[in-house]
Amino acid sequence: MDSPIHRLDPRAKFILTLGFFAASLMFTHIYALIVIFVAQIPGILLAKTISRWIRSMRGGLFFGFFIFIMNIIFGTPLVSSIAFTIRFFNIMSSFSFFFMTTSADDLGLALEQIHVPYSISFTFTTAVRLVPTMAIDAQTVVDAQRSRGLELDKGNFVKRVRNYIPILIPLIISAIRRSVELAEALESRAFGATENRTAIVSLKMRAADYLVILASVLGLAFAIYVYFYVQLPILMIPIQIPRLF
Repeated sequence: MDSPIHRLDPRAKFILTLGFFAASLMFTHIYALIVIFVAQIPGILLAKTISRWIRSMRGGLFFGFFIFIMNIIFGTPLVSSIAFTIRFFNIMSSFSFFFMTTSADDLGLALEQIHVPYSISFTFTTAVRLVPTMAIDAQTVVDAQRSRGLELDKGNFVKRVRNYIPILIPLIISAIRRSVELAEALESRAFGATENRTAIVSLKMRAADYLVILASVLGLAFAIYVYFYVQLPILMIPIQIPRLF
């Protein structure tokens, strides 16, 4: 997909992602966290990845609900529990935005140009490439097991966990087989034989990239100023206690 966001340098987008990440960790105030969440939406719309972003947010609903329930169980106030849940979605949204708009090849080039060892950058980019492949394999195994009569959505919690065992075993075996094939392919191509690697493509920062970096730094500086010097309004959630008489 081609958009102004996709054409940005991965380093600029990563600094932008770190800005949202740092601001999300800084605040525990609901209003501030909501503003940070809403501030990411224009970039997502500009990148034309709104449908994928919605699917990723939907995929995190279980973990968001789990975070909220665990905070309530351990005595965290309701307002703080909601804030921690919104923080989770902020962090998830920022990194989803980065990986949805950055190809693995550009990410690898960016890591190499900031002098990350090639073995580390190759491992990281390979893991990024394998995530969608593993997701496709998992869906294939699920469809195959359901065609054989496996019911995943029936029974109590323990039974549902046991129902996923016939899915996990083929998936793990497939992952091990793929890793062995990858290792053999790397050995046949003399991976790591030389340290002086060259790339046919070189990333170059443009004016738009510097503007994104500047906006990220100014936005984070503004968030720090608000955190230390601005008194945000306190959210009060009224709880009506039923009368006994």
